[in-house]
Amino acid sequence: MAPRFHGIYAALTTPFVEGDVALDKFKANIRRYNAFGLEGYVVLGSTAENVSLSDDESADLVRAAKETAAPGKRLIVGTARESTKLTIDFTRRTADLGAEAALVRTPGYYKSRLDAEALRRHFTAVADASPIPVLLYNIPQNTGVAIDSPLVVELSRHPNIAGIKDSSGNLAAVSEVVPQAGRDFDFILGAGSIVLPALLMGASGAILAVADAAPALCVELYREFEAGHLEEARKSQEALVPLNRAVAPAYGIAGLKYALDLQGYFGGLPRLPLLPVSDKGKAEIETLLKNLGLAAS
Repeated sequence: MAPRFHGIYAALTTPFVEGDVALDKFKANIRRYNAFGLEGYVVLGSTAENVSLSDDESADLVRAAKETAAPGKRLIVGTARESTKLTIDFTRRTADLGAEAALVRTPGYYKSRLDAEALRRHFTAVADASPIPVLLYNIPQNTGVAIDSPLVVELSRHPNIAGIKDSSGNLAAVSEVVPQAGRDFDFILGAGSIVLPALLMGASGAILAVADAAPALCVELYREFEAGHLEEARKSQEALVPLNRAVAPAYGIAGLKYALDLQGYFGGLPRLPLLPVSDKGKAEIETLLKNLGLAAS
């Protein structure tokens, strides 16, 4: 039986100093996150600027996360490459470094040729070859390729496909997948503004960029839901929405990194071609953090 993926995971950023990966800063951030009730961490997800990292840089980050994460924190690693073979090769490499699950987005460059049959063969081949459980990753706003619900349901019956992270923001996908999916298949949200509605519809947890900036609030939301305190969970979700909007669709990774800097984490600048957050974005993020009581004094 594949492990179950419940709770809140932080989708970690990658710190850069003068354009180079700063492993010491990365580890320092994780040490602080260890104090919260996060279920674990995602390394090399979209928030990590994974497409801007070399394989060796990526491996160094996985190794550093494994060394630094507190006991019991689970480590999920984004392993997707543009070909099935390279995805399998990198998945095996990260498994050797301690990854407990592989988060595999769709390829995107040849999007016009990536129909359901191509995706079926791709994910099946990766899952067949992977020594660790595979989580599908649906993020069509970045890849230009969506994993449709009927295909997700079909793939959910593969013994080594443990779930999906859905960052599409399409809440209907939860109700389309969860009732029909295999019994050990987890639906994990990647959209911070709809975590509570998705949990109510059967999702098992969330992998969130906003959990980097507000880990306590994200964990509180999940715990209130688990305890059946739905009004309190609703208030937490409501409080999370403006910050999530600012550090996801509005100002992106640069905005998220600025929110980290304001709280004493290391955010720093994104790697080119991503640009720093604008002055307008900085002012809005500062206000949002102050309203949540999160800005460093």
